[in-house]
Amino acid sequence: MASQGLAYDGCNFFRQRLVLSTLSGKRLKIRNIRSKDDNPGIRDFEASFIRLLDKVTNGSRIEINQTGTVLFYQPGLLNGGSVEHDCCLQRSIGYYLEALLMLAPFMKNSLKATLRGVTNDPVDPTVDRLKSTALPLMKKFGIDGEGFDLKVIKRGMAPGGGGEVLFTCPVRKTVRPVQLTDPGKIKRIRGVAYSVRVSPQMGNRIVESTRGILNHFIPDIYIHTDHMKGANSGKSKYDTAPTGQRGGRTCKNSTINCIKKYIFFLKKNLCSKMTFFSIIFFLKYCFFFLKSAEIDIL
Repeated sequence: MASQGLAYDGCNFFRQRLVLSTLSGKRLKIRNIRSKDDNPGIRDFEASFIRLLDKVTNGSRIEINQTGTVLFYQPGLLNGGSVEHDCCLQRSIGYYLEALLMLAPFMKNSLKATLRGVTNDPVDPTVDRLKSTALPLMKKFGIDGEGFDLKVIKRGMAPGGGGEVLFTCPVRKTVRPVQLTDPGKIKRIRGVAYSVRVSPQMGNRIVESTRGILNHFIPDIYIHTDHMKGANSGKSKYDTAPTGQRGGRTCKNSTINCIKKYIFFLKKNLCSKMTFFSIIFFLKYCFFFLKSAEIDIL
């Protein structure tokens, strides 16, 4: 482990700093974490993320002062294996999965992580978005195989949560270089219309309304419905997904408004929103780091 440590101020890039510290083996100290706020210190979801890092590593040393404004982190060995973690309900499971996607390929053992909490919310990337976007992106870097998968076992909406996902990832010693220069054109559209604790017809109405607009632009559209009920539908007592009628707006009108806003966004930006830039830059860093160091991270 490198003896030289890293020091930062503030809570910006909290996950990225801890992830890079874990991979490089350098100890980390973050000061002045929301020191000027009325509620200073790390939040509950950040503390939950630190506990998750402690579970996937072996021998990590974590120290937090009484006010929570100073964090000292000395990373241990990336062990992997079978891990179960109850995520904080303040953030969705995607908040924690983004970090695991960066660390999982470089662990000692193949990772099998079971995460419980909120699966879908408007703040963090949903598990469906990670499965359909982040995983294919990582496969371009050579991180693939039969054991590389993300399954949604239960869906849980805020604020009660109750969702559960299973993420498995094999070990990879090297990363393949990738050049992404041509944005290309939109050739096909794939999507998921999920619903919980409502009628299954809600998902079908979303698909029908979406295809009614997008079929004017491209014919290759496939949107499947995912309806869960009972124990698999989470702990929330009311519907928080955009599948019901709320505030006088019907399911059809809400879907049409969302699709129109998304088409306007594509027209203005010429591409879909890139949420996973951090993963791209991280894997690029890993490629140059492993190539220049010429070491076996295991």
